[in-house]
Amino acid sequence: GIYRMERIPSTGIESPVSYEPTVQSAEVERAVETLAMEVEQIMKGNFDHFMQKEIHEQPDAMTQGMRGRMVLSACGQVVERVFLGGMVNFVSTIRRSRRIILCGCGTSYHSAIAVRQLMEELTELPVTLELASDVLDRQCPFFRDDTCIFISQSGETADTLKAMQYAKERGALCVGIVNTVGSAISRGTDCGVHINAGAEIGVASTKAYTCQIVAMVLLALVLSEDSISRAPRRREIMQGLAALPAAVRTALELDGQMLELAKTLRDEQSLLLFGRGYNYATALEGALKVKEVALLHSEGILAGEMKHGPLALVDETMPLIVVATKDSSYRKQESVVQQLKARGGRLILIASEDDVEIAATAGSAATIVRVPVVSDCLQAVVNIVPLQLLSYHLTVLRGHNVDQPRNLAKSVTVE
Repeated sequence: GIYRMERIPSTGIESPVSYEPTVQSAEVERAVETLAMEVEQIMKGNFDHFMQKEIHEQPDAMTQGMRGRMVLSACGQVVERVFLGGMVNFVSTIRRSRRIILCGCGTSYHSAIAVRQLMEELTELPVTLELASDVLDRQCPFFRDDTCIFISQSGETADTLKAMQYAKERGALCVGIVNTVGSAISRGTDCGVHINAGAEIGVASTKAYTCQIVAMVLLALVLSEDSISRAPRRREIMQGLAALPAAVRTALELDGQMLELAKTLRDEQSLLLFGRGYNYATALEGALKVKEVALLHSEGILAGEMKHGPLALVDETMPLIVVATKDSSYRKQESVVQQLKARGGRLILIASEDDVEIAATAGSAATIVRVPVVSDCLQAVVNIVPLQLLSYHLTVLRGHNVDQPRNLAKSVTVE
């Protein structure tokens, strides 16, 4: 209960007034929850910073997020289907939706961008993206036959919470993609998926981003389960998901190369990142990580927009990171590399490990970062790893606080 000390006049000699507690509310019974958490989860272990630890935890975090959700065949090698217990009663409703709206802030919004193309492909529903802070500013028209998916690591993000309440008032079906069990968004939504990434302590989100993508890919696979025509594509993605933790573990071996690259970039004032298709999100998220922790101005740019302004910034002093792994946008990204090279830009390419063409296109002066090849819709998960490592090493070299960047908080609980 709530107690308040009331001032009561006294007739005693010692003091003219005395204070006695008065009950202001009835006793409230609270359920005691035991946190199922290992001490190792909130310790740095052998790492220097939490951000470094969380980057290297990503393969295990993804495995944890997929555990129990990937139904394997009798031989244990082939993924037959995906099962999401929290979504069972709502899948058919979502399939009948007018549209799907993905809503989040910051890194969570970037994970929505990474999944949008696949969700459109598998569900054949229009998928729109909304920044949570913009939903209320614009008074977005939400309807009863909309499905709104709210993405948040903490599940307490103020803007996302307010957007969720706004959507509920308009009768939309609300789905939560959160990391924290029992959080406000996980309690307030109709259904959802916990990403099970484990405790994330560093302010800059790393493993939550990749696990959010994995969780939403699983959701897209569940929503398209009734389609025979898309079965081969679904099987390819499910096998890709099973192999994803191993691919991320291989990408983490780029740590040494990223440290050397960070040494060449430590005194730079600006950095541009170009991506398109599935990897537009990689460019945005990589730029956010660099500005967030290394305090270096960086900008993620949709490569198709390069000629509409950003190309004016390119000269021989400007470092340029181009995500050019093999997917449906590869030829267009090759053209971007040629144009940036012609203007003397300092090229850093993220390329597929089996790609020999792109090195010839970029020339001998370019730095090539080679990443493992996975299914095109999952490539963004692998491609972000070297950029996370780069932002970490840049921060350490520039002497800034890695886990608590200035002016920022882990969970943004105010608008």
